Amino acid sequence: MSHHHKISVVTGGAGGIGRCLTEALLKAGAVVACIDTDSAAGRWLEEQYGTEQLFFYTGDIAQQSVLDDFTAQVISRYGQVDYLINNACISRKGLQSGCSYEDFEYVQRIGVTAPYYLTLRLKEYFAPGASIVNISSSRERMSQPDTESYTAVKGGIGALTHALSVSLAGKVRVNAISPGWIDTTAYHGTGESAEPVHTEPDRLQHPAGRVGTPADIAAMVLFLCSEAAVFITGENITIDGGMSKQMIYHGDEGWTYHPGGQS
Repeated sequence: MSHHHKISVVTGGAGGIGRCLTEALLKAGAVVACIDTDSAAGRWLEEQYGTEQLFFYTGDIAQQSVLDDFTAQVISRYGQVDYLINNACISRKGLQSGCSYEDFEYVQRIGVTAPYYLTLRLKEYFAPGASIVNISSSRERMSQPDTESYTAVKGGIGALTHALSVSLAGKVRVNAISPGWIDTTAYHGTGESAEPVHTEPDRLQHPAGRVGTPADIAAMVLFLCSEAAVFITGENITIDGGMSKQMIYHGDEGWTYHPGGQS
């Protein structure tokens, strides 16, 4: 799976899963245009990988003017795009926290409107065999209380994925990934972080036997962008260690339910 010299756009690419995606693409030989609000983390990435292979842009993708300027610079620098990875998202919680109209709408602009608008802006510049990968979440199908702003976005990006795959048929493949619990501890800040520590129940509640890592998501992104995945489009692939496949009932397999919480 060769990614050498492929022009890649990654949103939210300076921290968490996004930083892992940026680094994985760079290590695979791709050129990355990364946009994030964390300028310090972005400059740290530039120091690690150099500005010839990495173009970092500080900006808030909830703003149309930022998206216009960012895409104009990408097109001016590279002339085309091979991969668009729509990763950026935040949460402003939900009903129980009184998430306001403005906060709810702001989250949607980051998580759904920006991926659509980036695709629109780059539509004429996608290279042959181009790939879009949207980062959704297992929360698009299951929830915890007080998560409406984030959950709505993840449902929206999942639906946007199959819509774009049809509109761009024959030109760009469009897929989504729905991570479950992915521990991003090691991918924050401007240096190497300590490895996360998980309890035995944390690990064993996953049929795969462990909590997920950003590398699990990066591996699928690299695959979906590669020629090995040319017959895959419109899909939303869940990577959650099997958690969403477990049926959980009170008193079954050691699970017990207590109103107001679960154990």
